[in-house]
Amino acid sequence: MLDMPGEIDFCNASGLLPLIMAAVDQRSAGFRLLVLDLSATRFMDSQGIRLLTAVRHRLPAGARLRVVAAPKSVPSRVLELSGLRRDVPVHDNLAEALRAGIGTGA
Repeated sequence: MLDMPGEIDFCNASGLLPLIMAAVDQRSAGFRLLVLDLSATRFMDSQGIRLLTAVRHRLPAGARLRVVAAPKSVPSRVLELSGLRRDVPVHDNLAEALRAGIGTGA
């Protein structure tokens, strides 16, 4: 699980990708689940969508991405409007995201 910053926009999104992927690379070869926690993220624009899409495509084969975002938050709304929510499961809290990951074998 990785906590994301309070804002994800053009100022920091490109710098977040290498940090996220470095964290993934440090995990064992059996890496199966990455949870990005946007609970504290108050603002996210299209660069956040690009970031999540890039992370999703760069994960090791068989690994899954889950996102935690408060239901009425800006990131949750952006994920819904962009359509990314269809491809990346979004959960209301960390416990739910982890249960879902275990339940799918991820």
